[in-house]
Amino acid sequence: MTVAVEKAPPLRLRRRAAAVSLGAMVIMTFVGIIGLGAAGFRVNLTPSEPLGLWRILRLDRPVKVGDLVFVCPPVSDVMHEARARGYLRHGLCAGGFAPLIKTVAATPGQHLEVDDMVRIDGRSLAHSRFMTRDGRGREMLPYGGGVIPSGEVYLHSDFAGSFDSRYFGPLPVKNLLGLAREVWTYAP
Repeated sequence: MTVAVEKAPPLRLRRRAAAVSLGAMVIMTFVGIIGLGAAGFRVNLTPSEPLGLWRILRLDRPVKVGDLVFVCPPVSDVMHEARARGYLRHGLCAGGFAPLIKTVAATPGQHLEVDDMVRIDGRSLAHSRFMTRDGRGREMLPYGGGVIPSGEVYLHSDFAGSFDSRYFGPLPVKNLLGLAREVWTYAP
């Protein structure tokens, strides 16, 4: 009795099939990431808010105090220096900055005082102690305070090391991308 033995495909065909499969997986992953990005999903890798997957939701009303928002930093010398120091990541906003996730702490017309901590209309803002030096000992300069101008908002994060309006001042409302919503996050 003769047993038929199937021959394995030649090594070059197996390698080609593996390369095609790997290429297809890479392309599908890339298309998936683009699709999620187009649907407003973002990954947060900074400690200012919980790490993980977030989504930008359309802001179809005026912004208000307490809103957690995605915002593009404006193109300015302060923001370029912040990126050079490692406070900001590279991203798709103008100037090559990644969007920030911050809480709106004050809106136009509110009065700010910034010294060792932030006071809005005379009330202390929780977790707003000002750091005079960053983690590497470099000098940090505070925003001077004053009345929030029309069309701008003051942004804050409860994370002590956050780079927020304590250091760069109010940002234009037009830079808001939308509300920030947690999808799947982890707070270390």
